[in-house]
Amino acid sequence: MSSIKDVARRAGVAISTVSKALNGYPNVSEETRERVNEAVKELNFTPNPIASALSSKKAGRVALLIKLNTKTQAVDEINMQYLSGAINRAVEKKLDVITIFFSMIRDWNAEEIEDYFRSQSIEGIIIYGMGMEDMVLHQLIEEKRFKIVVVDVPIVNETTSSIQVDHEQAQYDVARKTVLENGGRSILYISGKLDGYVTQERLAGMQRLAREEKLSLLIKKGDFSEKKARELTFRYARDVDVIVCASDLMAIGAMRALQEMDIFRPVCGFDGITLMGYAGMQMNTVKQDFYRISSKAMDEMGRLLEGGAGRRMVLDHQIIRMQYQDVIS
Repeated sequence: MSSIKDVARRAGVAISTVSKALNGYPNVSEETRERVNEAVKELNFTPNPIASALSSKKAGRVALLIKLNTKTQAVDEINMQYLSGAINRAVEKKLDVITIFFSMIRDWNAEEIEDYFRSQSIEGIIIYGMGMEDMVLHQLIEEKRFKIVVVDVPIVNETTSSIQVDHEQAQYDVARKTVLENGGRSILYISGKLDGYVTQERLAGMQRLAREEKLSLLIKKGDFSEKKARELTFRYARDVDVIVCASDLMAIGAMRALQEMDIFRPVCGFDGITLMGYAGMQMNTVKQDFYRISSKAMDEMGRLLEGGAGRRMVLDHQIIRMQYQDVIS
């Protein structure tokens, strides 16, 4: 199925120009409008009337740009909490929002993304799940053409704010608690994605703990995948005392593998998702309030749109022991 990007390429114009031509904007020449209409016919492109109506409804809209977790078939609880927190707060603040997924713009350059966002009357972007290798998003931040709030990314400039918990300290805290409770001296640390900002911060927390407590630390990349954590546990668990995972989903994978191996190793996770309560055994984890983080991100977006300067915000975290009784209603 053809997209507005395909129409723009065929007509030789910007995406925003396609949107203006299709929505009857007066500042589009008749020649350009004809080229766009011809491209629409050739590609059998069907504009989204709902999106078109929304785009003309209100200026100053906020885009929620989300990267879904494709490494699991489990419901993406974290992003659902992010969406809920942002949307509910936006309603309270009377801000208009639109949700956009990374997969929709993955192959676009910065100019194409900017044209599309402008065509949708977007002035602010809240970015969830941005990695170090997402260079187009870095370019958007550097060019300062939108008000931006990044979640879990330590980047700040005049138009960009950052909001997150202290991932280094949180990883240190949950791992230290688990190690001291069980007396282990060797740790298998299953980290997240190498290009993730939170991965680097959490890894720094683990390395600090290993130095201070003189622990043996074996680091393996788990990519936030339950399956990969399970495989790594099968391979390395017998040679270590404790398993520390950089996400709850990986902790569940590790715990399931230990059960199949019929051996015990203390396991801890990170995030505090509901699924942890169904893992079969109690585990220490870092409890992040994703709803609150996203709500605060929307508050910060409102401040930026009113002319405020970018800043770094660090919210609190909790170390909890998740169990079944915590998640049933």
